[in-house]
Amino acid sequence: MSSGIISKGARQLVDELQGGSLEASKVFETYRKRINELTKLNAFITSLEYKPNARKEGSLYGLPLAIKDNISTEGIRTTCASLMLKDYMPPYDATAVAKLKAAGVSILGKTNMDEFGMGSSGENSAFGPTRNPWDIERVPGGSSSGSAVAVSARLSPAALGTDTGGSIRAPASFTGTVGFKPSYGYVSRYGLIAYANSLEQIGVIARTVDDAALIFGVIRGKDRFDSTSTDAKPVSSNTGRLFSGGHFKGALLPQLSDLVSKDVREAFDSSVAKLDSEGIEFAEERVEELELALKSYYVVACCEATTNLARYDGVRYGPVADPSRDWKSAISESRTMFGKEVKARIMLGSYMLSSGYYEEYYLKALYIRRNLKLRLLKLSESYDFIYTPTMPVLPWKIGEMIDDPLQVYLSDALTVIANLTGAPAISIPIALKKGLPVGGQLQGRYGLDDRLLELAATISGLLKFRGEPSI
Repeated sequence: MSSGIISKGARQLVDELQGGSLEASKVFETYRKRINELTKLNAFITSLEYKPNARKEGSLYGLPLAIKDNISTEGIRTTCASLMLKDYMPPYDATAVAKLKAAGVSILGKTNMDEFGMGSSGENSAFGPTRNPWDIERVPGGSSSGSAVAVSARLSPAALGTDTGGSIRAPASFTGTVGFKPSYGYVSRYGLIAYANSLEQIGVIARTVDDAALIFGVIRGKDRFDSTSTDAKPVSSNTGRLFSGGHFKGALLPQLSDLVSKDVREAFDSSVAKLDSEGIEFAEERVEELELALKSYYVVACCEATTNLARYDGVRYGPVADPSRDWKSAISESRTMFGKEVKARIMLGSYMLSSGYYEEYYLKALYIRRNLKLRLLKLSESYDFIYTPTMPVLPWKIGEMIDDPLQVYLSDALTVIANLTGAPAISIPIALKKGLPVGGQLQGRYGLDDRLLELAATISGLLKFRGEPSI
């Protein structure tokens, strides 16, 4: 499909840019041209013209990247794919964006997404659904749909996304890309427009594990503007080589198998057999707390969403409310700008936080979350990683699940675990089924992000996934 500049990964582009064999403007314009040619994918809400980055000494000088549209970019429209923020221009850069700019990155544009990050398909956008480049009639996964499509369709060598319950890993799985969610706090959330503070994390979508590690190495670290951020050691320079020829062990969670379709199960079992033949040891573990993980996640996420989205009232954010009306009517009118899914989650969160239900729902969800975290922390003492499919099904057709939101929610069952526990997790492509990619998810121990990246690079090399969309 691809040739020349767009066939190169992020690290190769950086090497050639720094070596002088490529010019930053040419690389940017090549991607910009392709973005304009493939507007039918609806991957970008806002695309930008080339603006030279003066940081020529930066480690990523000249590399163009796409940014999910819920991450603040100074003077560049940031909508969260919502009519509520359709004209919002942030006055500052998110810390992750500022670090990329300081490293010499140029921004290609802001990518489409599920509104405010609420969705698993890429369909819940005020700007229309994002389309999967492997089959444009199918969803690409969400909520970082545009970022994943941009990488998969060679509209960008890599992209920033955000992950609240699988929003980086789900679209990575559906588009045949690598999606990495770091440990909670390892990347500053300053400038991320909040959905669920205790769950969400900025991460990377790329073509290879090595490319994801390259970008992660720039954006990670403690930030004085984010009290939940933490220091982290630099990414290892030998990604993928630490475990070469070594022995390591993965845990399988068979109790989740009932959620997985036949096609995905076949692809996943084949990958386990292949890895087993290469000397990786697997053992099955039953984790009782997993039975309630998805329920706990949606309670916590909806409750935090209700709190965070209270600011969109026509006074602080959103369309300006009519001051001549009573305040309840004014706020209600302003909030009609929210989409259906956002409204549903706000109402659910409000109900669960109300008097008489707070203890019944929210506190119980926190209790389940704590027990799950402790159980998996104990499990990680015996295993190097937990291995599951990323998504339980293949990408469905656009519109197919609109009237069955429960099935869409159930598709998050395998990914929410890492968000509840704060652990790092990564999705890598492992196979093709019916011409569509299937992802495998590796979840590591909190704080051991480098180790997980090295494991993922090794496993990716053993599985040797080959495939790209024909578009």
